[in-house]
Amino acid sequence: MLSILIPTYNYSIVALVKSVHRQATKAKIPFEINVLDDCSTDLDISIDNERIKKLNFCSFKKNEKNIGRTASRNLLAAMSSYELLLFLDADVLPKYDDFISRFELHKFQDSKIIFGGVCYRPDKPNKDLILRWKYGHKKETKSVAERQKNPYSIVSSSLLIDKKVFFKNNTSKSNTYGLDILFSGNLLKHKIKVKHIDNPVFHLGLERSNVFLNKSLQAVKSTYILEQNNQIEKDTRPLQQSYQKLKKWKLITLVNVILNQFYKVIESNLLSNRPSMFLFDLYRLNYFIELKKNKN
Repeated sequence: MLSILIPTYNYSIVALVKSVHRQATKAKIPFEINVLDDCSTDLDISIDNERIKKLNFCSFKKNEKNIGRTASRNLLAAMSSYELLLFLDADVLPKYDDFISRFELHKFQDSKIIFGGVCYRPDKPNKDLILRWKYGHKKETKSVAERQKNPYSIVSSSLLIDKKVFFKNNTSKSNTYGLDILFSGNLLKHKIKVKHIDNPVFHLGLERSNVFLNKSLQAVKSTYILEQNNQIEKDTRPLQQSYQKLKKWKLITLVNVILNQFYKVIESNLLSNRPSMFLFDLYRLNYFIELKKNKN
């Protein structure tokens, strides 16, 4: 019935596995939980994670070299016993105690993908984690009604999907950050129905602000490359839509000059304990403009 698939790298998945194992058992469905360690460098965490093998229907395997989350998901899907896949990131925990039951698996034939959403703890973290936490609250935590306005804006941290649909649409071969957009774009292109429900997971693994800022620029570059290769449309992401508006109004050069003058000020704000999401959007937009400007 259900293959629960969790790629991990230097992160403890014991609490997550115990939680979903208890819920799947309570739901009285055939299931398996497969964890793939992507060649973790923290051996203590990796060894501790092997405790899950003592649970029924659980497996723990390791990659011989680091291949990235996307490739790890492909391996997990290929090894799965069932046609129904539930992908979970290692750094999440279900918000509700009936997480598995809320997917209503007996009705899954009505849709090929179900996304329950993402949320964040309300308690404010340490200063050096504020940017990721605030971004999560402002940009990723959305109600079902909000998500349904843009149904293909999904993240793969908690996603229930048909195996055939997954392999058809998970076409990326890269090991880089920000590739959910390609997956979402493929779903849109193939007109795969995405069902949104109220069943979020808490995203617990907050990166330090400087690390997240760098990853955000990697995601912008991924968007640029995918667009250049005609793998996504030029208006798939809000970032691209903003660029197209500036282009239409012939304001790209002016905005680029102004933002470059205030680059250090903006970056200082983003690394502070009160980062502005408006400035964060401008920061990424300017990097996208720079990539476009220097493409030749």
